[in-house]
Amino acid sequence: MDNNLIYAFLLTLLAGLSTGIGSLIAFLSKNLSPKFLSGSLGFSAGVMIYVSMVEIFSKAKISLVSFYGEKLGSWLTVISFFAGIALIAIIDKLIPSYENPHEVTNLKYNPTEDEVNSKKLVRMGIFSAIAIGIHNFPEGLATFISSLDNPKLGLSVAVAIAIHNIPEGIAVSVPIYYATKSKKKSFWLSFSSGLAEPIGAFIGYLILMHFLLGSFFGIVFGVVAGIMVFISLDELLPTAEEYGENHIAISWLVLGMCVMAISLLLFI
Repeated sequence: MDNNLIYAFLLTLLAGLSTGIGSLIAFLSKNLSPKFLSGSLGFSAGVMIYVSMVEIFSKAKISLVSFYGEKLGSWLTVISFFAGIALIAIIDKLIPSYENPHEVTNLKYNPTEDEVNSKKLVRMGIFSAIAIGIHNFPEGLATFISSLDNPKLGLSVAVAIAIHNIPEGIAVSVPIYYATKSKKKSFWLSFSSGLAEPIGAFIGYLILMHFLLGSFFGIVFGVVAGIMVFISLDELLPTAEEYGENHIAISWLVLGMCVMAISLLLFI
């Protein structure tokens, strides 16, 4: 059990700190390829949607049906799923769209030499970091719980969320860099914003550790599936289509589903 905890925590940490990869990409690339970013986000959405609906949702239903019977267990699975969607939607709603890094306009931000003033850019970067932290709390718990129950499933979830976190790192680091001209400061702010995921996992586990029975795992998995589907449909796909042509995002989404399906079949 201790080894599982360490493994789950490390996966969550790596997924969260991938915001630093986004920051590095922003600095090392003179021009980010819109098609590459579109494909990456589409791929991540495909992985998350497939694993949520095929693997995590079904695990939630099996767990809850075994405890509460076919009818009540099925109802609780569906309620948990939509509760997860409601939770992440409320979090998203509480963050103003201008300062929300999940909104496509922020990722397309491209400051010019005569941009308003550095304070505005610093404020944008800091608010983006705070917004990412809020969003990453439930994502961290999702990765952690998935890894704790099934290490192979947890790895798939962690990879999908890591890909999803890369453009968030760009959203934080770019405005900070243009305001301060300090790559070090913008990188570390971007990098540290990803710490919300392992912190969310740790706090969530401390609160929930006494409830991690089979039935409660089922409810958590239902919520996790809802969170991941919402992130994919509300954030990843719109951003992917904004950066590239529609068929690029959809093609990579299908590819992500195929890769996820094959990886799950290999471990049967």
